[in-house]
Amino acid sequence: MSFGRAASTAGRRPAPTATCPCGSADSFAGCCGPLLAGAPAETAADLMRSRYTAFVVGDAAHLARTWHPRTRPRDTAPEPGTAWIGLTVVRTEAGGPGEDRGVVEFRARWRDADGVHDLHETSRFERVRGRWTYVDGDLG
Repeated sequence: MSFGRAASTAGRRPAPTATCPCGSADSFAGCCGPLLAGAPAETAADLMRSRYTAFVVGDAAHLARTWHPRTRPRDTAPEPGTAWIGLTVVRTEAGGPGEDRGVVEFRARWRDADGVHDLHETSRFERVRGRWTYVDGDLG
């Protein structure tokens, strides 16, 4: 299962003062909330964290908006059945404010009817018209 193609159980957005689902320890309003509302990500890692949060809360619009047009599937809507329960960023390579390409390696945990699972992916990101987009990823 690739994070880019993964399913999620749609949920409600966290309260602005709640801890962000991406695991940053920041508030939702100070972390992924503005990105889900349409603000551009400053780094590839910020975008990856916001995409994880979009899977947690079932935000298909954010997933579609942040998927590179060359690799975006027709349907980006998360499917019911998977609950995302944790994210760990393993490493980043490039993907900073002045760069156009970046790599983010991460582990994301999910729970479904079969138990708890771990997704390990190295994702590639590119800027399109000045905004970071998810291109694709390799499972590790």
